[in-house]
Amino acid sequence: MDFELNLSQQQKLVMTQQMQMSIKMLQMSSIELNEYVEKEMEENPLLEKEYAEKSQEISINKENDFTDKIDYDKFMKYLDFENYSHENNYKPEDEVSPFNFISREESLREYLINQLGEIQIKASQKKICKYIIENLDGKGYLPDSILDIAGQLNVSEDKVLNALKIVQSFEPDGIGARSLEECLKLQLEKKNIHDENLFYIVDKHLNSIAENKYTIIAKDLNITPKQAQEYGDIIKKLEPKPSRGFYTGDETKFIVPDAFIKKLDGEFFIIMNDNSIPRLSINNAYKTIINNAEGKDKDAEEYVKNKINSAVFLIKSIEQRKSTLYSVLKEIIDYQKEYFDKGVKYLKPMTLKDIADKIEMHESTVSRAIREKYIYTDRGIVKIKDLFTTGISSENTSSDSMSSSSVKGKIKELVENEDARNPLSDQKICDLLNSQGMNISRRTVAKYREEMNIKSSSKRKRY
Repeated sequence: MDFELNLSQQQKLVMTQQMQMSIKMLQMSSIELNEYVEKEMEENPLLEKEYAEKSQEISINKENDFTDKIDYDKFMKYLDFENYSHENNYKPEDEVSPFNFISREESLREYLINQLGEIQIKASQKKICKYIIENLDGKGYLPDSILDIAGQLNVSEDKVLNALKIVQSFEPDGIGARSLEECLKLQLEKKNIHDENLFYIVDKHLNSIAENKYTIIAKDLNITPKQAQEYGDIIKKLEPKPSRGFYTGDETKFIVPDAFIKKLDGEFFIIMNDNSIPRLSINNAYKTIINNAEGKDKDAEEYVKNKINSAVFLIKSIEQRKSTLYSVLKEIIDYQKEYFDKGVKYLKPMTLKDIADKIEMHESTVSRAIREKYIYTDRGIVKIKDLFTTGISSENTSSDSMSSSSVKGKIKELVENEDARNPLSDQKICDLLNSQGMNISRRTVAKYREEMNIKSSSKRKRY
């Protein structure tokens, strides 16, 4: 063993921190990118934002006037020419948006407290009711026992039971229940349904209803399977989670399409959604700092230059993100014209490699570009990733294969048109598809059926 020095030559990809950040920004959704921009604006005082009113351009491939190495004297002139300024665009005569006065959503707790305030009961009883309301869980159930509540409030169990009955009389139906069975029975009572068989089924046979095993219920109650299924239909219409639909305190994040696909004169156009991401500019106040700091305060001058570099990088990265997404969408539209024209049945098998080869980018870049991004089409909002599907070999189509989405559409169509008294098994569906020229196995049929949340034949049967 000995120590020695050797020279070697090797190729290695070294990614700078900026390159890594640019890749991360490419795969961000609109909401994530907005959050990132907000964070950058807090740290960089030179950044300003304004939302575009409406983009008049279809293509976003613009010539970028920024260079990696910045001549700051020329850069200041460039900003003056482009009129990047820190102006206040607010005008006193501007109309105030009516959306500013829209109230926030009412929570379940507030809804129940309002109902409590409308009834005339003793203050002591109202206090117990409020305690019960405060302790309801996310489903609208009461997890605490009557004994525990009585001990915590130092009152009798009868008073707690009376207070619980008051809360259970409120809307939504089934609120304040201590179990699923009690929740369903409360709803039946409020609907003035007092059939003993229904209450018995709720207590003893909820699992049988879930498994569509109506013969077991019929045998137990000495009724026909058809009657048992009719009881099951009534129970299935009840709400197992009374809190559903109420504001839970979490902000709802709506889907924001990154682009609009419009058909004009038989041709598809891509309109990038400029409103989804703020348009960034650079604050002109930096000029005074640089001019005053020349030869005097090197630290201030260096700080401003670093922030300018950071701001320019962010602006360039956002533009590059839009440009890459535009290129990907352009190729997708060329590839899937029939889908955009006629619907999901005409969706062709398409992989990341198919698009990556056409735009001469790596598959991972395409994957990042479409991650959590949506487009608005004539058929509604579509997740871009859903347009990439695998293929199933087919003998009757002109192409070598058809997409899995098309096969799912065929399966759904067969199930919708089946005889409900004798539903199609997975093997029968497989045989029917194979007779139409599709090479598909029973396991694949079962997999696609489960992905579409279609129950098995035994659970779809109607008596």
